[in-house]
Amino acid sequence: MARTAANQGQPAGRDLSNVDLSEASAAAGGSPVLRGYLAAPEGDGPFPAVLMIHEVFGLNDITVRHANRMAAAGYLTLAVDLFSDGGARRCLVATMRALAAGEGRTFTDLATARDWLQESGRTTGKIGVIGFCMGGGFALLLANDHFDAAAVNYGRRPKNPEEALAGACPIVANFGGKDRSLPGEAAKLASVLDRLGVENDIKEFPHAGHGFLNDVATGPRALRPLFRVMGMKPDPQSAPEAWRRIEDHFAKHLYPN
Repeated sequence: MARTAANQGQPAGRDLSNVDLSEASAAAGGSPVLRGYLAAPEGDGPFPAVLMIHEVFGLNDITVRHANRMAAAGYLTLAVDLFSDGGARRCLVATMRALAAGEGRTFTDLATARDWLQESGRTTGKIGVIGFCMGGGFALLLANDHFDAAAVNYGRRPKNPEEALAGACPIVANFGGKDRSLPGEAAKLASVLDRLGVENDIKEFPHAGHGFLNDVATGPRALRPLFRVMGMKPDPQSAPEAWRRIEDHFAKHLYPN
């Protein structure tokens, strides 16, 4: 059972954060406002830690439930809100540019969140990173940056993947075979990681689409019919296995033998 914030289950659009990272972020040259949602397992710990990176729609109720799930599995989980400093409308373009470039203020924010977890006094020192959609792309780029394991869910490979992923930590990844935005991405990522000698477990779920780990539809309601056409929707048949793969991967690499 996870110990979570009282604002769990608030409607989308409400402030779901319960951690303020702004001072540390600003001091490091990151965003002047940076918040996140922290979900903690029951007990005193210490616990392995997980940094969670949300999808393109921001830190929402779905992200909170994802974080609570990881906490229930035994991980001190911080879902950082990359759109803290002005919301998605103001931050999305800059965040996507940082993802494409592999550098920028977003990476400073993510490093701040990672360091906050490690310095919280509540962790074992082992830390993983997990991302979804846009966050999956960031998780890939962070896999060789002081993390012990990474979970990538429908995230795109970076530019120059052989260079960006060299020396990466063990990676588990889940993709949907009906995801029209990432055709063949699972096989392409596995091929790169195999060539680099990076431990990996990549799976494409043939009947799933983009965002299939979500338990409800996400994004602006007016665009949801388009998202369904693009193959972006929950898949309750595939999601349980994908979540088990994530939890098994983190258990293997973040818990002591």
